[in-house]
Amino acid sequence: MNSLSPRPGMAQPEPVTPSARGLHVITWGCQMNVYDSERMSDVLRPLGYRAVGTPDAADMIILNTCHIRDRAAEKVFSELGRLRLVKEERATRGMNTVLAVAGCVAQAEGREILARAPYVDIVLGPQTYHRLPEMVARAARAAGAVIETDFPVEQKFDFLPAERVAPAGGAAFLTIQEGCDKFCSFCVVPYTRGAESSRPAAAVLAEARRLAAAGVREITLLGQNVNAYHGEGPDGGTWGLARLARVLADEVGIERIRYTTSHPRDMEDDLIAAHGDLPQLMPFLHLPVQSGSDRVLAAMNRGHTADEYRVLVDRLRSARPDLALSSDFIVGHPGETDADFADTMRLIRDIGFAQAYSFKYSSRPGTPAAGAGAQVPEDVKDARLQELQAILRVQQDTFNDATVGRVTPVLFTGRGRKPGQISGKSPWLQAVNVEGPDSLIGRVANVDIRHTYTNSLGGVLTEETDRA
Repeated sequence: MNSLSPRPGMAQPEPVTPSARGLHVITWGCQMNVYDSERMSDVLRPLGYRAVGTPDAADMIILNTCHIRDRAAEKVFSELGRLRLVKEERATRGMNTVLAVAGCVAQAEGREILARAPYVDIVLGPQTYHRLPEMVARAARAAGAVIETDFPVEQKFDFLPAERVAPAGGAAFLTIQEGCDKFCSFCVVPYTRGAESSRPAAAVLAEARRLAAAGVREITLLGQNVNAYHGEGPDGGTWGLARLARVLADEVGIERIRYTTSHPRDMEDDLIAAHGDLPQLMPFLHLPVQSGSDRVLAAMNRGHTADEYRVLVDRLRSARPDLALSSDFIVGHPGETDADFADTMRLIRDIGFAQAYSFKYSSRPGTPAAGAGAQVPEDVKDARLQELQAILRVQQDTFNDATVGRVTPVLFTGRGRKPGQISGKSPWLQAVNVEGPDSLIGRVANVDIRHTYTNSLGGVLTEETDRA
């Protein structure tokens, strides 16, 4: 999911004093990029940088990039062309602008960025943003650009400031795991984020406690393979995701816990059990499958079959009957036949998804699938994607329709689009809009769901909420 800053959950613009410097962060990509952008802002705060709402008010602009989507690098260069004009216009008014490119495109295309966009001052990969203050100082001293795309020996989390500005709205992301050892044929993550690495549980719990003290009610635990989390515990043992979630709920007091993105190969027994007996663990799980064809799954190097995925879903739903599932699908992977695509459609009908993200396969340089034969024609990929998205849309609408008439707790995270309206999310990650006071933002309140819209629900606050 691509979007421009500011995003929900990110630090909002602050008043900039004469001694402060404006910082504008543009974030593309996944929730982990949102977390990284927030932490880059925290790292730069001691240097006097404060968030501003537009690039032309910023003394430093960071473009935090994602390499997952099609033509990712070209989209970065297009955006850099626009930011170059901002930088040049500010220079005519005697104002210097530091322009930085961060994230996965920076990691993969760092030298190319500097060659094609020499006006960029800093290029940094996702593992090096703890060094941003040093990079800013080097950029100020040197005539040339600063590039940091090596994988450092030290883990960045050990060098981030303890203090973190808690996002408004009562919900926050918290990265607990990074990197990937799975090497799916289509994916660049192992090359841009590095090997799987888990943060120590004590560090995660300390950050969660600070967020809770700042009013955060819901935490989404993040990782490229978040359920592969195996961090060092305070007791000297190794903690898995289930144990971490239980401590976050029982000892830290986090009311709502989510995690993303998971891999079917890492769904361990204790995590499945936690979905059944830990009410703070929300009944919504993003569990990417990518394809329903065993032949394509093998070509993708996913490490599981379609039936193994079905069995896993059955076990999860046995543990938590109201669990809603989201997934990722790629159509047109090299070698995918009509029969393979039919297998994917069959899996979708068998399981039923409340949400899903679906894409056409696009080649990523350096990945195994990029050099594979039997590339699927674009018109075939287009037709398959439309057919797949149509059934997923029906399933999403059916799931949302089933919530009408239900009273559900909603965490309100901000104002709605209409005056007097506030917006939040249900336990199943549905957007919910009601008429209500701003005083409910950051709080959980019961909502009687009355209407469904294309991508959201509408309802009314219950009488109990009104009296409170």
